[in-house]
Amino acid sequence: MSVRKMAVDLEDLDSFQKLDEALEESNERPVLIFKHSLTCPISTRAFAELQSHLEHADSKASYELIIVQSAREVSDAAASRLHVAHESPQAILVRKGRGIWNASHHEITADALDRAIREAE
Repeated sequence: MSVRKMAVDLEDLDSFQKLDEALEESNERPVLIFKHSLTCPISTRAFAELQSHLEHADSKASYELIIVQSAREVSDAAASRLHVAHESPQAILVRKGRGIWNASHHEITADALDRAIREAE
């Protein structure tokens, strides 16, 4: 489920290898991991906020999407490796292999994502 027509791409993070690559990439630039549930209305709202952010985001950050229904083990591994409690929806900003910011549910807004990415530079 790659989202196109955005200023930047949102890529599926659906394997342990891709998780490793995303964490490695965070040494070069911020990586935002968005954990999304396809069946949760709150997650649908948070995803719309992410899409709003992506409409004007630039490529200084990388964006990854975990669909929790199809990649639950990867979702759990991300939470464990980044030392955050699993939530869905959840946005986790990673820099240098560490979770430096996270938000869940109604805390996920386009403005909050904008601020977090800006401050991660």
